[in-house]
Amino acid sequence: MIVVIDYGAGNIRSVMNMLRALGAKARIAQSGDALEGATRLILPGVGHFDHGMAQLEARGFLGPLNDKVLQERLPILGICLGSQLIARNSQEGARPGLGWVAADVVAFERGRLGADLRVPHMGWAETWAHAPAVAQGRLPRAMADTLGSESRFYYVHSFHLLCDDPDTAVLRAHHGYEFAASVAEGNILGFQFHPEKSHAHGRTILKAFLEWQPEDPA
Repeated sequence: MIVVIDYGAGNIRSVMNMLRALGAKARIAQSGDALEGATRLILPGVGHFDHGMAQLEARGFLGPLNDKVLQERLPILGICLGSQLIARNSQEGARPGLGWVAADVVAFERGRLGADLRVPHMGWAETWAHAPAVAQGRLPRAMADTLGSESRFYYVHSFHLLCDDPDTAVLRAHHGYEFAASVAEGNILGFQFHPEKSHAHGRTILKAFLEWQPEDPA
């Protein structure tokens, strides 16, 4: 059973609609207790980093999420804000993140964007696999196989992840400069883009997540 985490940060309906279109069995959890029975998790979201973390705490998600992700090692996908919350912290706020990935969330460097590019980065962008991550097996093979030379996804964001190890950023995109479009660490994935709003490419890569079985490092 796929459980979509609802912590009051938006876009739950779009994610559920995409999952139904893929024929997946999914339900929404609005509290930490509702994670029982999950076989994989999706942490979507839009909005402010601190608000997202505060809502996860207020709804009792933090302990159960850590148990499911770090102890039971359930596959989890963070989307947009959800992909940022899996990092240690964000320049957008003062609260610590979930800290599951060795990365921080940073604002786009406006001085590197040029006069014709704006923040937030909003719209479609070509997205590609980071070759060393593929070679190291960090990027799930099923996902790497979905990406063609013209794979494009829909983005809406002013911040992005900056990883301690650059190869943790398994997918890349460009907005003035190259940034992490997706991060992967064991059973944990984050998509900065919105697969649920990315039409055929989004359906394909989300289906790959639903079929993905992370290898147990033990």
